[in-house]
Amino acid sequence: MSVAIISLVKTVTTHEAKTHLSRLVAEAEEGEEIIILRGSKPAARLTGIRQGRLSRRPKVGTHTSKPVTVARDAFAPLTDQELADWGLS
Repeated sequence: MSVAIISLVKTVTTHEAKTHLSRLVAEAEEGEEIIILRGSKPAARLTGIRQGRLSRRPKVGTHTSKPVTVARDAFAPLTDQELADWGLS
C-alpha cells in the first residue's frame, strides 16, 4: 500500500522569487514556508522570523551615543619640527 504525501510548502522558481519578493516575504512573515527552486531542485527556503528575536535599529537621527569631542588644536597646522618628524618639510 502506498501513501501519497501532499506538500503544504509553497514552491517558486528563482525568477518568480525575484519578481514577487515583497509578496513572498509578507507570506513568510505570516508563517508560510516558501521553497525557492533553481530549475526543478530546491535551492533555498524562505521562512519568517519571530518578532521577539529581532533587534530594532534606532530611527535615523536618534542619538545612540555621546557626542564626539575633538581637541581645539586637532586641526591646527603642524609646526616646522612636526613636519620634519613626518618627513614632510
